[in-house]
Amino acid sequence: MSTHTSADVVRVRYTRTPYLVVSTEQHQRKDVYGSIDDSVVRQAQLLRGEEPSDTAIVAMHPIGSPGYLPAFSQLARSGFHVVACGTRYTTGDASLQMENALLDLAACVRDAKERLGYRRVVLAGWSGGGSLMAGYQAEAEQRTITKTAAGEPTPLADTELIPADGLMLMAAHRSRHHLLTDFLDPSITDEDRPKDRDPELNLYDPENPNKAPYSAEYVARYRAAQRERNARITERALTELDGMRRSGRGHDESCFVVHGTMADPRWVDPAIDPNDRRPGWSYLGDPQVANDGPAGLARFCTTRGWLSQWSLEYAQVDAVDAAPRITVPTLVVANSADDAVPAAHQRDFFAALPDGDREFHEIIGANHYFSGKRDQLSHLDAASVIVRDWMCRHDF
Repeated sequence: MSTHTSADVVRVRYTRTPYLVVSTEQHQRKDVYGSIDDSVVRQAQLLRGEEPSDTAIVAMHPIGSPGYLPAFSQLARSGFHVVACGTRYTTGDASLQMENALLDLAACVRDAKERLGYRRVVLAGWSGGGSLMAGYQAEAEQRTITKTAAGEPTPLADTELIPADGLMLMAAHRSRHHLLTDFLDPSITDEDRPKDRDPELNLYDPENPNKAPYSAEYVARYRAAQRERNARITERALTELDGMRRSGRGHDESCFVVHGTMADPRWVDPAIDPNDRRPGWSYLGDPQVANDGPAGLARFCTTRGWLSQWSLEYAQVDAVDAAPRITVPTLVVANSADDAVPAAHQRDFFAALPDGDREFHEIIGANHYFSGKRDQLSHLDAASVIVRDWMCRHDF
């Protein structure tokens, strides 16, 4: 474990400069609102301290604006230059295809080097950004993706991916499809009747005879049912896509809702994948409320978005799968009280990396968002000290 003292902590003034990274791609349909013609627009911010640097930390998350995430603002406050770049899907992930997110990251890395003039780039992925960064670096070193998860052509196949010089994963899960499957409510056995639920698989049904702490047999049955539900939704998406293609409307899309996406037994039984998280709680609050709330993972989907992000069988971007192809120095920082990311995801990624320049650190007591008025600053300080030490030792 890492330790730090107040003398280790560095805080400086930093500036925040917004800008756009724009390129063109040929599109047969519009997956995001507001794009013009064939343009792809990514919203970015340069967060930089007062001292010059020839290294940029490039941060990205599949959705949202990473420039306002606590971890990246803290890195800028610690004196680093941070390029916080959004994907084209800043307004939501219903139609998100991870292959396009890799293209967006490629454009931001190139812009950081060629326009902004940074000599070295370190990729930083927090939470869902971890698999994106690991997937990008693996593809930059050894290409495997030639088509989208829906089996369609992608510009990614012919786009040069500039490899980074280093990789950092902070409180990161292995992939969106593995995380969602851990969260899926398997008591929903018919997607057309989401309110009819199998009480023996419903964690939140008081009539469920299975109570925490759960037996190993029940957990195994539950996990198998989660994988089966993922496969059923995938089959529905494939059938819908095939129907559009057979009708001569292969560029059409279909949208649907996925109910019940916050039912990981870890929320109820702290002995499952144990860490220091608060029992009966999650990063979205009460998991029973979040299970069918509007902010749940994968709540709104398209056929291609499901296949690329959430399908266990077809999604192509996964940090654990990518790890063996990654040869650059890699830092993994876990939060011991993470109430979103399974602890096993980070351990599995680290174990899958080749032997060599890799480090694993844990911030004791930190939850996923580094939240909590009393501890937030100290946990963010601990993260920045770990990163600063690692960056300095690698001459970044």
